[in-house]
Amino acid sequence: MSVIDQPEPEKPRGLRAIYAWMLKNARGRHAWAAVAAFAFAEASFFPIPADVMVLPMMLADRRRAFKLGVWVAFWSVTGGMLGYAIGALFWQTAGLWLIHALHVPLEDVESLRARYSANAYLIMVQGATPIPYKLVTIASGLAGVSFPLFMVYSAVTRSLRYIVIEALLVHIFGEQAQALLEKYLEWALVLFLVVLVLGFVAFRYL
Repeated sequence: MSVIDQPEPEKPRGLRAIYAWMLKNARGRHAWAAVAAFAFAEASFFPIPADVMVLPMMLADRRRAFKLGVWVAFWSVTGGMLGYAIGALFWQTAGLWLIHALHVPLEDVESLRARYSANAYLIMVQGATPIPYKLVTIASGLAGVSFPLFMVYSAVTRSLRYIVIEALLVHIFGEQAQALLEKYLEWALVLFLVVLVLGFVAFRYL
C-alpha cells in the first residue's frame, strides 16, 4: 500500500478531543495569562479548580513546571486577597450571594469561620486539600484573621499545592503520568470529579 493510500489517523473525539486541544494550547501565546486569570478567580469566586488547566500545561512542558507552579501560586494568593475581602468587607452582599450560588449551607461557612477564629493555622492545612480554596479565603476574612498572617498562610499552602505537590510530581513522573492519563483519560475525569466532590464534603466535616 502506498503512502497516499494509507488511511489518515482517526481524530480524537469527545473528552479526548478536549484534552488534545488543551495540550495544544498549553504552549499558546495567551496560556500563561489565561491560567493566571483562572487561578485568581478560583481563589475567590470561580467554582472549578485551576488544576484542570495547570496540569496539562505542566505536562506539555515539564522543564517549566516549577516556574509555572510559582506563577500559579502567586496568582492564587492574589485572588485569595479578593476572597478575604469578600468575607471581611462584603459578606452581607457578595459573600452571601456567592455562598448561595455555590449551594454551600450557611452554617458550614459559620463553622469554618469559628475554626479559623480559634486556629488560623488551619488555613495552611485546608488550603492544600481538595476543599474549594475560595471557601477558605472567604471564611478567613469573615473570621477576622489577621491579614498579614492570612497572606503568610496563603502563600505557604498555595506553594505547597502547586510547587511542591503538582510541579514536583510532574517533573519526576511527567512522562509516565502523561502516558497513564492518555490511556485512562475517562477514568481520570471520573476520579477528578470524585475528588472535587470530596473537597466539598471535607469542607463540611473536617
